[in-house]
Amino acid sequence: MSGLIAVVDYGAGNLGSVMNALKRLGLASRFAAGPEELVPSTSPFEKIIFPGDGHFASAMESLEKSGYAEVLKSWIRADKPFLGICIGLQLLFDSSEEAPPVNGKAVRGLSIIPGCVKKFPGRKIPQIGWNQTRAKSSSKMFRSIPENSFFYYIHSYYAQPENSSCTAAEAEYYLSYCSAVEQGALAAVQFHPEKSGAVGLKLLANWAEQKYAG
Repeated sequence: MSGLIAVVDYGAGNLGSVMNALKRLGLASRFAAGPEELVPSTSPFEKIIFPGDGHFASAMESLEKSGYAEVLKSWIRADKPFLGICIGLQLLFDSSEEAPPVNGKAVRGLSIIPGCVKKFPGRKIPQIGWNQTRAKSSSKMFRSIPENSFFYYIHSYYAQPENSSCTAAEAEYYLSYCSAVEQGALAAVQFHPEKSGAVGLKLLANWAEQKYAG
């Protein structure tokens, strides 16, 4: 049985679909009351889900002002279970083309995974809807999920890791891109598992059931 899961609400909008998905799976979860609840050594939570949509720069500004940025970095560096969804994947990287430098100063992400977030080269953006997702056979998140399953996406930017070893899955939209990462107890997906039907629920269950050393 999975321990208590924290869902981070930093003002990104309605996160009800994530909470509903966790409830359907019978997973104990609640919103974190604040960053003080996510200090790795004292947290009542076993795992964190960081979902959300939004602009890269605005999201980082909100995380920094609220105090969540540093505590999330501490949690991930302690190798405690973490799942990022949508902007929760992109903010793990160093920078994004969505947020160019301001007055010569770069807008930095959480810088957990070396790499950047780039804009799709085509004109038909954002990508909205179901897209086939090719997972690595070694991925724990995609265990027992049929090959090349479809997940629900809505985004204009994609992550480009410097080292592809962290890539857990890829999708195709104008080009082949990283749509999921796994690295120790860290996992993140560009698509929305909570809006992806049975395969999305299976992915969330797979992630929640994993046992980690951290």
